[in-house]
Amino acid sequence: MSERWQFWIDRGGTFTDIVGCAPDGALHTRKLLSENPSQYADAAVQGIRLLLGLAPGESITQERVACVKMGTTVATNALLERKGELTLLLITRGFRDALRIATQARPRLFDRHIVLPELLYARVIEVAERVGARGEIIEPMDESALRAGLQGAFAQGFRSCAIVFLHGYRYVRHELAAEGMARQIGFTQISVSHRVSPLMKLVPRGDTTVVDAYLSPILRRYVDRVAHLMPGVPLFFMQSSGGLTQAHHFQGKDAILSGPAGGIVGMARTAQAAGHAKVIGFDMGGTSTDVSHFAGEYERAFDTEVGGVRVRAPMMSIHSIAAGGGSIVRFDGARLRVGPESAGANPGPACYRRLGPLTITDANVLLGRIQPEFFPRVFGPDADEPLEAGVVARRFAELAQRMTLAAGNPISPDQVASGALQIAVGSMANAVKRISVMRGYDVSGYTLQCFGGAGGQHACLVADALGMTRVFIHPLAGVLSAYGMGLADQIAIRESVVERDLDEPGLLEARRRALGLQIDAGAELEAQGLSSAVLRSVTRVQIRYQGTDTALACELPLRDTPTEAVAQIRGVFEDSYRRRFAFLMPNQSLVIESVSVECIAPGKDERGVHLPGAAGAGEVAPSA
Repeated sequence: MSERWQFWIDRGGTFTDIVGCAPDGALHTRKLLSENPSQYADAAVQGIRLLLGLAPGESITQERVACVKMGTTVATNALLERKGELTLLLITRGFRDALRIATQARPRLFDRHIVLPELLYARVIEVAERVGARGEIIEPMDESALRAGLQGAFAQGFRSCAIVFLHGYRYVRHELAAEGMARQIGFTQISVSHRVSPLMKLVPRGDTTVVDAYLSPILRRYVDRVAHLMPGVPLFFMQSSGGLTQAHHFQGKDAILSGPAGGIVGMARTAQAAGHAKVIGFDMGGTSTDVSHFAGEYERAFDTEVGGVRVRAPMMSIHSIAAGGGSIVRFDGARLRVGPESAGANPGPACYRRLGPLTITDANVLLGRIQPEFFPRVFGPDADEPLEAGVVARRFAELAQRMTLAAGNPISPDQVASGALQIAVGSMANAVKRISVMRGYDVSGYTLQCFGGAGGQHACLVADALGMTRVFIHPLAGVLSAYGMGLADQIAIRESVVERDLDEPGLLEARRRALGLQIDAGAELEAQGLSSAVLRSVTRVQIRYQGTDTALACELPLRDTPTEAVAQIRGVFEDSYRRRFAFLMPNQSLVIESVSVECIAPGKDERGVHLPGAAGAGEVAPSA
């Protein structure tokens, strides 16, 4: 038994959840507002201090804390609010506008006025260089011109740069030369495309590299600040892919779904332990609702759009909508609206006693679904008061009066609150359909696993809307994302382009690449102090039809004969493709687009902690 505490933390947009695992295995929980500047500088560190019972000024030390594992929305918020680092883009001459032009996709086809998302990079340097598709040097790099451009940008205050050259994913010499030059001049963040996203296609590779350069400095400052407040304590962060990594390995491109990924891990592990093989995750927090699908293995997306920015990096497949407990309820003169704006943590909903707007949380207070006497006294200007029901009743009465005047029919405050809930539940049910029914899964045979601070208030309504008959609520559902940080594996993922036909020579090439990736990923985990004896690997190939760009992941058999392996991959791909798109193209050949290796160091399971209801286990102690 360890003599020290472990802390598992999810820093969300509204609340920060802390789960402390005491030396005796008992779990203690704490939930704090993520932003409360008058009371503390950082919610995660404050939660640890409270659970340890530290006096003001007393340090968090490694003598008392074995490790801290956390997920954070710092990178996500910086991306959504466009508050990242001032970033310089180096790109092959003639392609300065390639990332702005992108794929020319129109997500809202009938919009007459197209508003393009704000670019993440502030300046572009076109580099005189060109490498051909087969590695031939078409134009040598003009190093003197590049050095002058970098020095000029550095003098203007740029410290972060993204390097994206044509065909740089495979032929790296020019990118390495530019990186060395930037480092000599003094750039502190240099993201190079062949490391960040070593796959084909200039636009997604470039976008991901820019995201990494834009977010990594912000993330590093936050990590350094937390580490400074806990000197010597091992610090791990959750990556978007669902695996932990040491703090100094945490990169901007891997941090966008850091918090929600912990929820998926917690959902999957607890569902399997309870005997639920197929679950729909319903994670409703204060700012948003995240839904996910799990049927035995984690689903990951490799091409994702977040905040109008395309990112190609392994992420948990999560669909998020702006419907949370803090979603603002308002009347626009014609109809009742809910969200997408959120009251956040500060000022928060009206019942938080900070003059905030009416929200879904307030609707639940009015309807008796939330009872203030059972909530912690952490509200008000001094964070020591309970939720206030009186102001909620007054504000809903005012809103009902406005709606009555507009409609000409009497509308009660309870009807307004119920209508707001119906709108929110409809949005959540549609989100679940997008990741299940629209992909060929029948949710009526699934269990709805609800978690997050607001999940339990709406789970039955969402289940009814979807025709689901089972709802699973874990004892730690309110802090399940934080609990998932403690159960997660440490992982390292490596990818490489193959671009060969799915035949025996192509399969052998994929296996050769996979072996090198496995060695590289294993070395990263061993450098973090893990024994090679505990590591295991999962190898996958991305398969697509020739002439298409939709690839599906299939496991790469490493021990079968090449003929058997090719047949096995083809069968798995066709089953997945038929379920997703309802047709096959038997006359089209298949292509191995890329290979990926996930190296895994197993995490904690529930047997090492005391959960309520387990034989011989103590109860979770809510420290609120």
